[in-house]
Amino acid sequence: MKHVYLMPGMAASPLIFEYIELPKDRFEIHLMDWINPEKKESLPDYCTRLLEQIKHVNPVLIGVSFGGIIVQEISKLIAVEKVIIISSVKCVAEFPRRMRICRKTQLHRLLPTRLMENFEGISKYAVGVAPKKIELYQKYIHMNNRVYLDWALDSVMNWSQEEPLDYVIHIHGEKDPIFPIKYIKNCIIVPGGTHVMIINRFRWFNENLPEIIDGK
Repeated sequence: MKHVYLMPGMAASPLIFEYIELPKDRFEIHLMDWINPEKKESLPDYCTRLLEQIKHVNPVLIGVSFGGIIVQEISKLIAVEKVIIISSVKCVAEFPRRMRICRKTQLHRLLPTRLMENFEGISKYAVGVAPKKIELYQKYIHMNNRVYLDWALDSVMNWSQEEPLDYVIHIHGEKDPIFPIKYIKNCIIVPGGTHVMIINRFRWFNENLPEIIDGK
């Protein structure tokens, strides 16, 4: 039996994995979740505290978006069987140009993350935003306090991974608008996949993840 730990994307609830199903005779799924960061906490220290959620040796770690960065950092702390990232990046060289500019200028620190704390109220006045997108946000985003968001954005922008870890398996959508495929190297491409394909292309993952985990 392989123990598979799933880490959601930035601010997202483990609910994003609600449609992911793996053969129960071969895999046991464990959902990880975000915890509140401590003041000025480093990414490695945060990941060390997340280890409390991992109860098995040599687990398979799967992370989405920022969760993909998290599982890569965790793999530096414990022995793992496999690390799989989805809709994420393996190193800062895979950041799109706009993120590299923010990384250099630290412009992300000017973002009004406090507005996200009251998204429900703001969404009532949203113009030009598809109701479906608002519904998805309200369902799947649950870690929207300013302290967490400021920490998470800063942790992504200042991530220090200059070269990819050679054991990371990368699954990426060809239409990902957050991390465009043109910047991504050595990945399994999901045709038509977007940044939220873990939700709207779950059938692809249910069909392909078992073989990817087993390395076939």
